[in-house]
Amino acid sequence: MSAADVIIDVRGLTKSYDGRVVVDQVDMRVERGRIYGFLGPNGSGKTTTIRMLCGLLTPDQGEGSCLGYDIRTQARLIKREVGYMTQKFGLYDDLSIEENLDFFARVYGVPQRRQRIDGTLERLGLASRRRQLASSLSGGWKQRLALAACLIHDPQLLLLDEPTAGVDPSARRAFWDQIHELADAGMTVLVSTHYMDEAERCHELAYIAYGKLLARGTVDEVIAGARLLTWSLTGPGLAAAAPVLRAASGIRTVAPFGATLHVAADSVEAFEAALAPFNTLKAVPTPASLEDVFIALMQDAQDNFGAGAA
Repeated sequence: MSAADVIIDVRGLTKSYDGRVVVDQVDMRVERGRIYGFLGPNGSGKTTTIRMLCGLLTPDQGEGSCLGYDIRTQARLIKREVGYMTQKFGLYDDLSIEENLDFFARVYGVPQRRQRIDGTLERLGLASRRRQLASSLSGGWKQRLALAACLIHDPQLLLLDEPTAGVDPSARRAFWDQIHELADAGMTVLVSTHYMDEAERCHELAYIAYGKLLARGTVDEVIAGARLLTWSLTGPGLAAAAPVLRAASGIRTVAPFGATLHVAADSVEAFEAALAPFNTLKAVPTPASLEDVFIALMQDAQDNFGAGAA
């Protein structure tokens, strides 16, 4: 693989605020045309990592490149080739869709600005609403406009920070269809999300908790690497069994799913010992899910002084 095919290649990224380490020795390598999912609880350091990658923050430690540019010395060049979509809608409510895109096209010095705006409006299905004020858009349409603004300067890399928060399932699915179309055309996407169904649509995943990168790989690799054994429990007394199972040695996660209880354990022996007092319950082995793995990883992670990191 040539260097041109590696879009992000960083090692040992570290960032602290007021003596508190919020990103701790993070390594990341992302290839061109891949959708890389970045997962973790609130306060895990996802946003801080994304800002270091796109040149908005300088790491305290670590080195590497983004789009072939040094993240420390060439941050300005990185910014011009990245589309960054933040968690909150950051466009101008008192401007129309078209006016918002025109503003960002001017900021980036986009050549043939009129043609690029028209093409972006068509590409994102916004042409019929081009004169509608941003303030009047629903969450899904605001999301689509924000993505259009990210694409107006034809970036090589999209950094999407929880882009579908507060958006209905239909709009989320349409958004992800667009992301896959972009990746198929050669664009690279790094996206942070809390939704497991979205994580499963990524080519690769990285899980960060309390500043530390705990797992990475494809969905299958991450699940296999956790080595969790899982069962589905049914029968009378599930509610009473749940807190006892959670407290048992070797039990990693216990979660109700409708009329069943989903239990993950480190070993068959640990599960059988925990279940022994509950002879009215029926246990059926079931494949571990991505959610099982991430909950288990989060429980194992050490809190870096509580919530609050970006």
